[in-house]
Amino acid sequence: MSSFVSLPLLSFLALPALTSPSTSLNILFFYVTWTTLVLSHSPLKVEVYGSLAIRAIFYILPSLLFLAFDTVFPSLAVGVKAQGESAIPSRAGKDKAARVVAVATFNVLLGVALQTGTELLFTEVFHVRSGIKVTASLPTPWGIAKDLLSAFAIRGVLHYAIHRYILHSESSSYLSRWHNTWQHSVRAPYAFVATYDHPICYVLSHWVPTYAPALLFRFHVLTYHLFTALVSLEEALVYSGYSVLPSTIVLSGMARRTDAHFTSKGKGNFGVWGLLDWLSGTTVAGGKDVIDDVGDEMEKHGVARRASDAIENGKGMVEDAKERLGGAETGDRKSKRNERRQMRKESVPSIEEE
Repeated sequence: MSSFVSLPLLSFLALPALTSPSTSLNILFFYVTWTTLVLSHSPLKVEVYGSLAIRAIFYILPSLLFLAFDTVFPSLAVGVKAQGESAIPSRAGKDKAARVVAVATFNVLLGVALQTGTELLFTEVFHVRSGIKVTASLPTPWGIAKDLLSAFAIRGVLHYAIHRYILHSESSSYLSRWHNTWQHSVRAPYAFVATYDHPICYVLSHWVPTYAPALLFRFHVLTYHLFTALVSLEEALVYSGYSVLPSTIVLSGMARRTDAHFTSKGKGNFGVWGLLDWLSGTTVAGGKDVIDDVGDEMEKHGVARRASDAIENGKGMVEDAKERLGGAETGDRKSKRNERRQMRKESVPSIEEE
């Protein structure tokens, strides 16, 4: 495994960090390393080992770092935890935290094992093409963007439906009881809780929504690995329990709604992004939904005021153009035009200062 990972398996994720002044050289470097990888290993090994490495790097490693921070520096962690001191993992006991880490890691490995079994079923039993496309040719940027948008949309719908109607069904079932006694035995989420659940519940609510879009559209393996990396980071950050995250609209809002899902004991906030909860009326984040987050972010950056200023400036420019085309202008019209120009000049510095 270590010898495989030492190859340029994830070099496509490192491209932005390359210091070469030539983008063409970067692309050439990536293509050569990727082609070498594909030609020197079987497609199954590229897909499975790549998925395992990505889950380890983008989910397990950040989750371990967050857990270490919460454990070693609890006084600092309390200041950035949404639920304060009650959100520190060690408060539930070391045995409980160890169980959560062990089960969460097992579920991640289970997901990779199921992915391996699915590919072997396709290629060795049914003798059809693999579910994930592994070729030396590279997907286009437009193809990657389109597949990622489709994947996140399908994952969001599947996760919401399974989470709400199966794992939190009104009629008690084995699955809903398992989900409540496993994942919801943790009152305040932290990163490893994202994959801490009964294995069957984990497969249904996390693995299936993530893997199904890749099978449906037969993603290129690079697209699937990128999608897996984004989902892994999302899980680690959204379930971290931290109130301080980069974006109000995306990460902070998602983390707040996830936290509210646990504090309400699963009465709402079933979706990943919050949009389906808003449409279905199942938001329980203190009455604040994803639309409120968008409004707060726009107000924070003064989007409405900037748009209004831009419209007024545009109107002034149009009127100036009309006056020039209309021939000689009177003194009064010239004075008004100069006043509008002065107002536009004064509005520019105020925007730049922000």
